[in-house]
Amino acid sequence: MKAVISWIVIVVFLIGCSRKEQKPEVKTLPEKMDSVMAVVPDFSGVVLIAEKGKPVYHKAFGYGNMETNQKVDTTSIFELASVSKQFTATLIAMLHGAGKLNYDDPIEKYLSVPYQGITIRHLLNHTSGLPDYQKLMDEKWDKNKVAGNEDILAYLKKFRPSILFKPGEKYSYSNTGYVLLGSIVEKVSGKDFVAFCRERIFIPLGMTSTDIRTKMEKDSLHNFAKGYIYVLDKKRYVRADSFPSSNYTIWLGGRKGPGRISSTSTDLLKWDRALYGEKLVGKETWNEISAAAKLNDGSFSDYGFGWMLRKDSVLGKIVYHTGDNPGYKTEIIRYVEKNKTVIILCNNAHEKFGVLVKGIENLIRQR
Repeated sequence: MKAVISWIVIVVFLIGCSRKEQKPEVKTLPEKMDSVMAVVPDFSGVVLIAEKGKPVYHKAFGYGNMETNQKVDTTSIFELASVSKQFTATLIAMLHGAGKLNYDDPIEKYLSVPYQGITIRHLLNHTSGLPDYQKLMDEKWDKNKVAGNEDILAYLKKFRPSILFKPGEKYSYSNTGYVLLGSIVEKVSGKDFVAFCRERIFIPLGMTSTDIRTKMEKDSLHNFAKGYIYVLDKKRYVRADSFPSSNYTIWLGGRKGPGRISSTSTDLLKWDRALYGEKLVGKETWNEISAAAKLNDGSFSDYGFGWMLRKDSVLGKIVYHTGDNPGYKTEIIRYVEKNKTVIILCNNAHEKFGVLVKGIENLIRQR
């Protein structure tokens, strides 16, 4: 009997030791991401993380229409806002590659503008010094009408707001520059900007949910995620387009170049993959697109052609862009040396959007 008890004690002891020696369970990326998402519990949108083009995390959160309780899903369409600029820049690069224009051409070669010494390159990398067209239009435009690029160009010529600094002197983010680029695309290609986007990018890449849509077209889509803003006094989210401050998206609803593309996470991953190959532009052209702008004093900015740029000691070169429209925050981040991509589309302009971006990058840094 004593021998049996001794053996039981030994077995229990060995089992205990074995358990102590077992390594703690390692969480998967989806499990870790769920922990990150817990920091933004009321986030509404889609998060996609891909490695070598394959999604390793792709989830939807929140509501595309809070009034009808329609949930967001991974096929929902979002406003991209300024993430659109990379498409405009790529069209310019494609025209350059076809010998239709040069980056250092003066813009007056293509457009009638009251400013001298500005090149296409200055427009691409936000070093033009051009004044803010939206401020001008807000002050002068009849908001009962919808303004397009021709109207914006006409008002710049008519009212001639002062240049902000000498071209190439410094970096200053300029939506005006990308309106002019949109018009240059039309002038050089001989086609409407929207049609040219479809013909040269959206259709060839199979981006079937991506387009530049009118308000009526967006309203007709059942899976278009409406934009929301949190109102502290009401303690709830309210439709962004119910605020007068959002009206510019309507009366400037005809502009082309700086924004207005709407898309899905899946379509943006197709776009990301195309940039690794040569279906749209060659390697040399991509190197130009993703190179930092050189300023007049010999220093460099952190912006290329339609892309923001930064370096990380672990992740290497990072090419990315943010977007911000009433109710929307968007970002595409390409860790090009690691062949990893993050796409975040948010339709409730979450105040912790930046925290979410940092949390995701920390996870990627650990992989």
